[in-house]
Amino acid sequence: MLGENHLLTQEFPEYLAAIIELKSTNNTFCLMAKRYHQLDHQIRGFEQNEVPISDEHFIELKAERAVLKDQLYQLLVSHSKQSG
Repeated sequence: MLGENHLLTQEFPEYLAAIIELKSTNNTFCLMAKRYHQLDHQIRGFEQNEVPISDEHFIELKAERAVLKDQLYQLLVSHSKQSG
């Protein structure tokens, strides 16, 4: 599971159309998605270099990614309800 990719389109395949639409129409979503992908890239780099799991910075990055993922998911659900 080292370096597992957490792309939004892989995390939420059922929201692929909403992800594409929101990235081009919702600036907040777009900025959050960019930050999420930056974090994911950074975390995968740490995992591939086998950074100790107890590393505080690593733990903080993973926590921030989890929060962002949850917020992005809420936006996707909300968007889907509005357009559905």
